[in-house]
Amino acid sequence: MSKMDALRAMREARYEQMSARASKPVAPTTKPVKSVKKERPAPTPVETEPVADGTEPVEASVCGHRAISGRTCTREPGHAAKSHRYS
Repeated sequence: MSKMDALRAMREARYEQMSARASKPVAPTTKPVKSVKKERPAPTPVETEPVADGTEPVEASVCGHRAISGRTCTREPGHAAKSHRYS
């Protein structure tokens, strides 16, 4: 038997096994377990009170965007610039 004939015989045998499995009825399984998602509480906004001298606190005067490296943007909140300035 040639190599191609052996491969063809193996392929046909595998096809027969798969078709025999497909024709068998599947036993009913138990009801799938419903995944329970833990609800996260809504993030609470950081409440900062004005400093006694009337200036705004540092947290409210910066954009606050976090970079992957963990640094935060030092531009003003809602800046029009497309890029962030990190320090």
